[in-house]
Amino acid sequence: MTGYHLAHFNAARLRAPLDDPAIAGFVAGLGPINALADRSPGLVWRLAEGPAGDATTVRPAEPDVIVTLSVWESLEALRAFTYQSEHLDYLRQRRDWFVPLGYRASLVLWWIPAGTLPTPEEGVARLRALGANGPSPDAFTFRAPFPAPTDAGPSPLPLHA
Repeated sequence: MTGYHLAHFNAARLRAPLDDPAIAGFVAGLGPINALADRSPGLVWRLAEGPAGDATTVRPAEPDVIVTLSVWESLEALRAFTYQSEHLDYLRQRRDWFVPLGYRASLVLWWIPAGTLPTPEEGVARLRALGANGPSPDAFTFRAPFPAPTDAGPSPLPLHA
């Protein structure tokens, strides 16, 4: 265990508004999937704003782009939730509910000092940095991970990146 936690930001462009029957399956799954995350070993925090506590009202990128922002104890804990739980079945249906984002990536990971929380705006900046520069210690993916820092940590990115 290090003095760092893993920040996770995911963005998705809705195929239709949240009240449209075309994405009713996605909306119906929000509560159960968020509850699963809340029970998952290694979850430190997740953005839970809005009336339903699902953060679908947070739109830091574009009006039709929803986001997920969470903090995990480790890459392994996030990977287990993402790919080794019921979340995977939900993830497999994403093309039914979302259209291509228009960015090179839709998910970004980075290390933060334990006890701090990322912002949605920081997630957008890191996602854009990942798309522009490729994986780095400041913005990476499951496929190209970087270890937690052992000293000064990742550099802050400007929010307008």
